[in-house]
Amino acid sequence: MRDLTVRLDALDPEAGAALRVIAYFDDLIAHGAGLPAIVRGAAILAACPAALVDPAQQVRVRIGAGGVAGTPGPRDPGWPWTPVGPGGGELWLERDDGSHPIDAMVLERAAAAIGSARQRSRGRPDRGRGDADVGILLDPASSARNRSAAAQRLQLSRTTRVRAVASPNGMRIESADHPVAVVGRAGIGPAGSPDELPGSAAAARLALRLTADGTPADPGPQVVHAQEVGGLLVLASAVGPETGKHADVVVLEQSAGEHPWLLATLTAVAEQSSLRAAAAALHVHHSTLQERIAHAERTLGWSIGEPAGRLRLQVALVLRRLHRTATDPGPAAAAY
Repeated sequence: MRDLTVRLDALDPEAGAALRVIAYFDDLIAHGAGLPAIVRGAAILAACPAALVDPAQQVRVRIGAGGVAGTPGPRDPGWPWTPVGPGGGELWLERDDGSHPIDAMVLERAAAAIGSARQRSRGRPDRGRGDADVGILLDPASSARNRSAAAQRLQLSRTTRVRAVASPNGMRIESADHPVAVVGRAGIGPAGSPDELPGSAAAARLALRLTADGTPADPGPQVVHAQEVGGLLVLASAVGPETGKHADVVVLEQSAGEHPWLLATLTAVAEQSSLRAAAAALHVHHSTLQERIAHAERTLGWSIGEPAGRLRLQVALVLRRLHRTATDPGPAAAAY
């Protein structure tokens, strides 16, 4: 699908953009994404705030600039919108500069994804109450009363230390009193009280976008703690699959396509404290690593031996991960 999108972009940019929208929401549906993730996807693709209001389902979700969740206000009659569900629900894009060609496709596919999410929910009448309670605690739009009731059902006091954990399979809450046990990729939010879980969840989502599969084709950290990456969370909130790629990322991916060893080598050089440590991590001789670095520098067009060049490499590797990580976690799951 990615290759087809690239070819379509060259022939017809609007058709390529439409295909990306279809692929994006198909991926959300395949991974069982919930309503906030779907609305966030609409906001990302349209590059403007998006909101869902459904009185029948008591749902009010707004995703603003930078992926910040909140409560929507009244819909402006001039904004692009579409009805959702049989109960008078509405999904809209807060677009003040006139309708864009991609808006109709974003609304159509987002509405279809919302319908799919509701069908999944109806198809699981025995779904544990714990999952719903976790969702309430992670949602910044939840009322204080609902949050308090959900915390009581999960046996969480106001002083309990907890944190949100985001993985490709969904969001969950973990106790902060012991290390988080994870398998595969995970973003871990900062610890705090149950009332601080929405902020922890937002940070965990961004941290997840900084993770990698840990394979030669996608090397990098599988687990990222939000508190340890500082300003990279700002970068994660601003860059996604639809963001134009910087020239450094383009040349990095082209070089990786020609040399299967390149990504793992450069990642080790960027992450380890010295070249000898990088060689040990790669299980290659120090001289072999030196040869690889010299070849990589010729291919990339800049030196990675100096601090400025190494920082440039680190940023390019992070940007590559952010371009490849498309979606939010799926529905919340009770794991506390």
